Amino acid sequence: MASRLNLLKHRQKLVNATFESSIDSTAIEEKLFGREEEEEDEEEEDGPVVFICGKCRLPVGDSLSWDGSEDGQNQIRLKRVTDNVVLGEDTRRHEANKRSPCLIVDLFCGGCRSVLGIVYASTPKNLDHKRFVFCLNVADIESYVLGSASQMLAAEGPKEQPVTLEYRGIVEQQLTEMKMMVLSMGQRLEEIDADLQ
Repeated sequence: MASRLNLLKHRQKLVNATFESSIDSTAIEEKLFGREEEEEDEEEEDGPVVFICGKCRLPVGDSLSWDGSEDGQNQIRLKRVTDNVVLGEDTRRHEANKRSPCLIVDLFCGGCRSVLGIVYASTPKNLDHKRFVFCLNVADIESYVLGSASQMLAAEGPKEQPVTLEYRGIVEQQLTEMKMMVLSMGQRLEEIDADLQ
């Protein structure tokens, strides 16, 4: 019996030694969970995004015409925009830095006339990727991811049935049968009451 206990203790030590590791498990968890969060973010980003004016909520573009983003300038670039975006008439000089003078035209919302961004009409070679695309200011627009709505009416829930003519007919038939049963029970109760008197 003692040898059996020693054997079990020896096996337990081997199992513990086998699964002991010098690797910090929290680092592995962070990598795994971080990777999962990134995958979830990618899935959320996969849906088309509609960009709308930050003031009057008119649609101004969508992610299907995406050209890129400028994090340092808080801008997104779109190849196409909706008719709700109006190109300004005046060209003005703009300097992103001293070595990069540009000519730009303002973009306005057709509904509320607020400034949404700019279009580069003339650029130096290092900014050619921005020329003739719509650069929208992130601060002046909002976005909506298609398919992100989650609210449903109770009638559209999985347990509810839509009211169709066939369903209505069945309900009316069941109500008629119940009415007949209640009437017959009432007559029977009257008969029993008359017999008791």
